[in-house]
Amino acid sequence: MSPFFVMSLLFGLAFGQTASLCAPSEYTIHVEKRECAYCLAINTTICAGFCMTRDSNGKKLLLKSALSQNVCTYKEMLYQTALIPGCPHHTIPYYSYPVAVSCKCGKCNTDYSDCVRERVRTNYCTKPQKLCN
Repeated sequence: MSPFFVMSLLFGLAFGQTASLCAPSEYTIHVEKRECAYCLAINTTICAGFCMTRDSNGKKLLLKSALSQNVCTYKEMLYQTALIPGCPHHTIPYYSYPVAVSCKCGKCNTDYSDCVRERVRTNYCTKPQKLCN
């Protein structure tokens, strides 16, 4: 093996995480409350993309620290609040949602992320829709 190939391979393994395609991505959330007349379509950003993952067939032979199951998750986020139109006075018409400022590859934190991908599509409106930017 040539020294250039070995150095390229080592460089790729050492800095592969920085080459991951994990970044803020545009996403539309649909929000509605039973009491309100409208569904609100909110444009925001979420963390999405590919992260390098190591999963060996020889799991029993390796330390757990050698196995890495990284996901694209929030590095920095902020919350914004939107007003859902058409709500009666006795209903709280506000909805707070996260906005991804920056993302990283890391362990999934269930305190603020959904770590399981569901196949059921639940992001839709059943009421007339209003758009919020």
